[in-house]
Amino acid sequence: MSFAPIESLLLLVDFQSRLMPWIEGDAEAVANALRLAGAAKLLEVPVLATEQNPAGLGPNVDEIRNAAAATLEKRFFDATREPRWPEFAPKGRKHVVVAGCEAHVCVMQTVIGLLGKGYAVRLVADAVGSRTAESRRVALERAASNCNDMVTTEMVIFEWLVTCDHPRFREVLQIVK
Repeated sequence: MSFAPIESLLLLVDFQSRLMPWIEGDAEAVANALRLAGAAKLLEVPVLATEQNPAGLGPNVDEIRNAAAATLEKRFFDATREPRWPEFAPKGRKHVVVAGCEAHVCVMQTVIGLLGKGYAVRLVADAVGSRTAESRRVALERAASNCNDMVTTEMVIFEWLVTCDHPRFREVLQIVK
């Protein structure tokens, strides 16, 4: 199933400043989330973010905050349970590409919530993190059996492009490199 940019949404879950130092592979997860966000912006895919209890975990890291068009502050681990979710999520965007932290808590519960609300979901395996490798591994295994699709950053970007003849191909290619 192809995820056309016009039907897609990029959701960056809880890349928070006080949490990230404890995340194994934090730099890779943030870098890949930013690559996704850069390509998304060029291809007119909305970029949204969430922050879990920002009073306790701090805001998202600056680069993620700047990349997101809007950020949903939340108390539920599953972002879709927040009362503001219906107006936060753009209408007509039925495909959600998800990256974030922690893979086994807020990311996993949000993926399950999205699926329950009828969204098609792609979890970006190289743009998620957890405090331990084991928690991340188990979350990815669980997601593989529940999620519509498990992908990598480059898989998403090139599927959004569809062809090397896309008018923004060269610009997007600079993000991939």
